[in-house]
Parts: sequence; C-alpha cells; structure tokens
Amino acid sequence: MTATDQRFREFKMPDVGEGLTEAEILKWYVAEGDTVADGQVVCEVETAKAAVELPIPYDGVVHELRFGEGTTVDVGTVIIAVDTDPGAGPAEAPAAPAAAEPAAESGEDEGRKAVLVGYGAAPSSTKRRARKAQSGTADANGARAAVQAELNGHAAPEPAPPVSRETPAAPAAAEPVSGGRPLAKPPVRKLAKDLGIDLATVVPSGPDGIITREDVHAAAAPAPTPTSAPEFDVAPAPAVPAPAPEAVAAARETRIPIKGVRKATAQAMVNSAFTAPHVTEFITVDVTRTMKLVQELKQDPDMAGVRVNPLLLVAKAFLVAIKRHPEINAAWDEENQEIVQKDYVNLGIAAATPRGLIVPNIKDAGAKTLPQLAGSLGELVATAREGKTSPADMAGGTVTITNVGVFGVDTGTPILNPGESAILAFGAVKEQPWVHKGKVKPRQVTTLALSFDHRLVDGELGSKVLADTAAILEHPKRLITWG
Repeated sequence: MTATDQRFREFKMPDVGEGLTEAEILKWYVAEGDTVADGQVVCEVETAKAAVELPIPYDGVVHELRFGEGTTVDVGTVIIAVDTDPGAGPAEAPAAPAAAEPAAESGEDEGRKAVLVGYGAAPSSTKRRARKAQSGTADANGARAAVQAELNGHAAPEPAPPVSRETPAAPAAAEPVSGGRPLAKPPVRKLAKDLGIDLATVVPSGPDGIITREDVHAAAAPAPTPTSAPEFDVAPAPAVPAPAPEAVAAARETRIPIKGVRKATAQAMVNSAFTAPHVTEFITVDVTRTMKLVQELKQDPDMAGVRVNPLLLVAKAFLVAIKRHPEINAAWDEENQEIVQKDYVNLGIAAATPRGLIVPNIKDAGAKTLPQLAGSLGELVATAREGKTSPADMAGGTVTITNVGVFGVDTGTPILNPGESAILAFGAVKEQPWVHKGKVKPRQVTTLALSFDHRLVDGELGSKVLADTAAILEHPKRLITWG
C-alpha cells in the first residue's frame, strides 16, 4: 500500500442486511471538508428492508463524496473518501477507477479490492477528426447536426477545416428546413409525436431554424373558419389529428420510481401469493369482555409505563392459541422438501411507515409475560414510526398480525409474509346488536381473519387456531386457564 493509499481511505457501501445488493443514499450528514471521527455517522441509506445509518471507521477530513443523495449504489462501491492525515499538506487522492478497467491492470495493492460498479467511464483523450465536407449539402447537414447535438445536450462537434469552395449560407430561421432531419429539442419531438404532427411540415420560428413548442402547437391548431364564403373553389385542408389519448392522460399522471421498501414488499408479496397456496377463514366474535379488560389493565400498577390496547390482548390470545396448536408454527422448505417445525414464536406486526409496509417481529414472543409483551410491542411500533427498524428486527418471523381495524376496516384476506405459515388480521371493533344471554343487546364485536399456507396447515388445524383465538377474546379469563 502506497503512502497515498494509507492517507486517503475509501469507505465502501456495506451489506447492511442479509445478502442485499444495493442501497439508496437518503441523506449525507457530512460535506467535503468536514472533520469526522471513527464511529461517527456520515450518512443514512435505505435498503430493501429498512433505513440504516452508516458510521465511518476512520478519523480525518472528508475528501470526497462519490455519490449524491437519492442515488442507488451497489454494495461494495466506494461512497466516501477520507483524508486521514490532512496536516501533511496537499496530496493527490487516488482517482476513482473507471467502470470498464479491470482490477488486475490497475496496479493497486491486493488489499484494495475492485468495487462492483465503477464511477463512470473515464473521458476519452482522443478526438474524432472532423469529416471533410464533400458538397454544400454536406456542409449544411453538418451545421444542422451540430445544432441538433446542442439541442440534445451534447457538446457540438469541432468545426470542419475551411475548404476552398464557398460554403452556402445557413437557411433562414423563418423557413422550414429542407432536406435532412428537422431541428428540434427531444421534448419538442415527443410533443409532435404525441400530437401526430410531422415535423417536416412545421415552419420553424427559433434561431438557426429550430422548431419550438409553439410551432408544434400552431401546426396542431385547427385552421380558422372564414367569415364569408370564398368566391372560388378551395381545396379542403387536411384534417388535424386529435391529441393521442396517451398524451392527454400522461399530463395528469405522476410516475414514482419503485425502489427501497416498496420494491422489496412488492417482490415478497408476489412471491408469497404465487408460491404458497393461501386459505383464509373468518370469524366474528363478541369482544366486550376483552375491551373491559383493556380498561382495567390501563389502571394496573404492573402495566405502568407500557401501552395497553386491544392489539396487545389479540397478540396474547394468538400466542396462546399457537401454544395449544404448535404445528401451525412451521415453515415449508421447498429445496430440502421438509416442513420446519419451530419451537419459538417470533411474532411479526405489520406496520405502515412513510417508506412502505414493513413487518418487524418480537423475538420469542411466546415466552414473554403480558407486561413484557406490551413493552416489546410499544418499542417495535415506535421504532417503525421513526424509520429506524433494523434488518435484524425484520428477520426470522414465524407468524404475523396485521391490525386493519385501525383504518376502520372490518377484515381482509392478508397475504403471508414469505417464509411464514400464518397471518391474523384484526378488524375494527364496533358496537353491534348481539344475542347475549338470550337477549339482543349492543355489544362490541370484531371480525378476525386467518390466512395460512395450505401446504403445511390443513383446514382443521387453521380452524382450531382461529377458533381458539376468538374464544380467548370472548372470554379473556382463558388467558389464565389455557395459558
């Protein structure tokens, strides 16, 4: 390793999850020239699972930020360079490797591995020699190509060397370009295409014969109707095509890139829906006693400092039902053709966040007491709302609960989280007429829905788990007798 390599240290995008290949830089907390210390958080990145803050492992001064905010970077790519000895005076930092340059030809020390993606192709040191014009038409086409290159955002080619014969003058701006491709910016070309306008028929009004948006709109406008009938026959004007429906719709649409949590969720849901045969069962239950218990627990000194809500008791009831029927807490191993029975319950809680749906889970939830479960549930929800859920918190789930009732929804048909066997949907609790002790009375009622993987969960097993969960919520004292 050279002295320059030792001084300028490069930090690569790490794999902050389980085999993730890329991450998006959400925010930089430092700028070039800032002093950083070992362990200091320098940026926040979003993976397919969560937003994660990255600490720098060096002391020094930020020399270069390789990528801006909002850029998706492959794992293993250098994202920041740090000058670890800024007091040593000016020195040239190692240049970023070109994307197509093999690592073996770079001459670098074996300790510095080539990144997965480079930093863009190096600018070419050669220039293409201008082709000598053969005629006046060729010179005009060359001028036209130079103007079009500038319209497209590219550097204009170098002018051709002067020739002995006289070069014809450029066409006037008010006259349509004859021969060759009409001059127009790409957005203007797209507008003309959407409106069905042939640019060769449009009279340009811009400098150097460039067609503007106004020219296209003028060509698309219907011809004015004469106030009086002409005294001589006039050929009918060609019909102006109406704007394409796609162009009209596109003007009122917003396209959002699919990335991060949304992209991962979409892939997971598609894989689950088309891999595991889903079966969903429903049950409506009187939860009046459970709602009364929630109010009593809020006043219990043992529950001080934790949040008590109906979801807590639904989670506890579900865990007790799984304890009574542990066969449902399993996973299907397609590769090894095995059913993996799990002796622990990592209870996932579906959480809606600004970045999309995530499912963190409470590790060993089945072994927790009610106060412990309440504390873990509150911490999980708070972390998810802050966007600080780590990939480890979302790994290893076995079953999940989704609380659709908070949106006023009665129930749903939830899709399994990949690798899990069951998911319980908890609907809204509403006051409804209910037969209670032989009389119709207003009671608090909810609907539960249980989706399960029919490859490993038969209808009987799924029905028993759902029925037991409902029975506990109807008579919460069963938390003691069955728990």
